[in-house]
Amino acid sequence: MMTRTVLVACVAVLGLALGGTGTSAQETLRIGLILPMTGAFASTGRQIEAAARLYMQQNGDTVAGKKVQLVLKDDTGVADLTKRLAQELIVNDKVQVLAGFGLTPLALATAPLSTQAKVPQIVMAAATSIITEQSPYIVRTSFTAAQVTVPLAEWASKNGVKRAVTLVSDYAPGIDIEKVFSETLTKAGGQVENLRVPLANPDFSPFLQKVADARPDALLVFVPSGVGAQFMKQFVERGLDKSGIRLLAEGSVTDDDLLNTMSDAAVGTITAHHYSAAHDSHENKAFVDAFKKANNGLRPNFMAVGGYDGMHLIYEALKKTNGAGGEPLVKAMKGMSWMSPRGPITIDHTRDIVQNVYIRRVERVGNELCNVETATIPNVRDPVKAKSN
Repeated sequence: MMTRTVLVACVAVLGLALGGTGTSAQETLRIGLILPMTGAFASTGRQIEAAARLYMQQNGDTVAGKKVQLVLKDDTGVADLTKRLAQELIVNDKVQVLAGFGLTPLALATAPLSTQAKVPQIVMAAATSIITEQSPYIVRTSFTAAQVTVPLAEWASKNGVKRAVTLVSDYAPGIDIEKVFSETLTKAGGQVENLRVPLANPDFSPFLQKVADARPDALLVFVPSGVGAQFMKQFVERGLDKSGIRLLAEGSVTDDDLLNTMSDAAVGTITAHHYSAAHDSHENKAFVDAFKKANNGLRPNFMAVGGYDGMHLIYEALKKTNGAGGEPLVKAMKGMSWMSPRGPITIDHTRDIVQNVYIRRVERVGNELCNVETATIPNVRDPVKAKSN
């Protein structure tokens, strides 16, 4: 087994090869795609991989004169494995870009390697504000939890919510959501009680009983994509769907991929997010149709659009650098703007995403449950970074 010292040396040498010269002699340009393809968060990996491959199908597998190859690795949602796979991709597969990262701990585990090797790390899913600050080579095409939660708290304060309970998964994005929702609603004169549920193997029942006993105006919930159906099932089992307590959620809870498994109990749930498969635009209708056609009717979710836009960012930046990786590639990504299936987006100077946030209501449309957009908040930056810049 390679020692840590030798490994770091190898990474550093590779970093010079990839980033230090500003050019690459590789005929094949490899993108290491690290995703949870099995385990509790497998839907995240499935969606992002499908979207990345769809983008390549539509735009070809050659960019800047180089053949593009995806090298897919399954990290099962475990950070230690993510880090080991990233090392292998950098040292053995000589990838020019790392991408994917379905959860915050997975992105954070890779950040030091990205810095050492000068390999851009495109975060297509993970949503904690601090991620882009952990390496100058990280660029995000997903969203931040705070970015979509502040508009939801503002909506709640304007729509009669005075007392709320937050119920969030106990890890970084959940803590971000708890903090900004509580601060925003409290500033508007409301009161908030906070509850946290374990990320691994969550049982919501005892926490939902506390909510029932507190009888707030609203419950704000966040669980990562893939766990929303389990939450909704226990919400109904506890009778909270008939309690008069309004259900608000960060949009991961009503994930388009899994929403149809939640039954009509989800109807009326108010969420805020940056993407819905029901978004009414030409670009999105074309994206949804193509995604379903390529994936046996599978409906794309917000993870898919993060992967699709991530590939667009990589392709367009490589065109600008004529195939060079490292620091020139990251520099080319800053300031890029385009029309995504989700709406207009920009990568700002912090290497994070600026985008519309939508207030949505779960409704039954034909045979499907959909996140129907009712309001648009345009050009939203991550509020955590907005305060410090």
